[in-house]
Amino acid sequence: MANEKLSEAKKAKYDEFYTQYRDIEKEMSAYVEYNPEVFKGKTILLPCDDPEWSNFTRYFAQNFEKLGLKKLISTSFAAESKTYKEFYQPTLFETSKPQFDQKKTNIKGKIFSLTGDKNLNSLIDIDDLEWEYLEGDGDFRSDEVSKLRDEADIIITNPPFSLFREFLAWIMEAKKEFVIIGSLNAITYKEIFPLIMTNLIWLGVGFQAGNAYFSTPSAETYGQGVYMPETGLVKFRNACWFTNLDHGKRHKPIPLMSYEDNLKYSNHKELKGKSAYDKYDNYDAIEVPFTDSIPSDYEGVMGVPISFLDKYNPEQFEILGATQRGCHDLVPDTKKYDSYWEMTQSGKKTGSSGNKTNENANLLGNDGKKNYFINAEGRVIQSAYQRIFIRHKKAEAK
Repeated sequence: MANEKLSEAKKAKYDEFYTQYRDIEKEMSAYVEYNPEVFKGKTILLPCDDPEWSNFTRYFAQNFEKLGLKKLISTSFAAESKTYKEFYQPTLFETSKPQFDQKKTNIKGKIFSLTGDKNLNSLIDIDDLEWEYLEGDGDFRSDEVSKLRDEADIIITNPPFSLFREFLAWIMEAKKEFVIIGSLNAITYKEIFPLIMTNLIWLGVGFQAGNAYFSTPSAETYGQGVYMPETGLVKFRNACWFTNLDHGKRHKPIPLMSYEDNLKYSNHKELKGKSAYDKYDNYDAIEVPFTDSIPSDYEGVMGVPISFLDKYNPEQFEILGATQRGCHDLVPDTKKYDSYWEMTQSGKKTGSSGNKTNENANLLGNDGKKNYFINAEGRVIQSAYQRIFIRHKKAEAK
């Protein structure tokens, strides 16, 4: 259900979810722990970031000296461009400045910058931020904000869910380092998976226990997530960080059991007691339904859940492709199902043909839990969830 909620958020009118300070601090600390110089002397751009609401600017302003930053730049949208404009009210942060102009605020974005101790109190923090109006509304795709992108070394933000693909393409076009938040489902996008497969981008350290809590300008937007009335926050289960900055978790091997030990001792009923892992009907690979069930001694191709990427170690595994997105040239599908038709568990035809499941990872049989496909000879197959194809790095060396 949470996965569906985050998908809905990408299409919803409201697209404003603000990251908690502690989550930003946890993520950035992991990069600093791995490389203490990661932010030193760097210019950081926080687009789509409004210091009146957001914690990204607050975090980097408060830690400006500690991180050794050269410059901090944030940009925000004009009030009329915000999806929550009916709830927008200027804050004291904005109205206390002499340049404040309500008409300009409605139609022009703002640029906030921090380079040093402007108020001469021997402390660099958010009170040293300076701001002025942009010429345009602050859209990241504008020439104005793109020039700021080109000036920056690292881009960090929580972009609008609905613009994630376009936002990442905007970053990659400029070949910048970045840390951004998106849906775990973005892994499977045809524009994004090849970047993950070739180790140009990867997942960050992640949210505590996989739970991301965001604030939002209006409680009416909680329908896109799970509203937590005790905190006023919106909870998402499948939000994650995408980055090309290195961190220690990425190089931590996944502890694994052997093929035989998984079948003997697995805690998962889908494997325990079986004589072998299932093989796909249309790929030369075995089905591994859980990351912790990857056999340590299997040298062939394995299909694993997309959640595997949260623990992916590029020294331990090679990514070969993914189902459904045409990103599996190294593991080609061997069969099509155009002559099959889809059935519900109650035995009714859905009206869909078997081409609906072409390029899925399909298994023989019917588990009794979801729709299946059958042909005129009575042969039955079912689709597994989306799978990523991997193999051990050691298998490549043999």
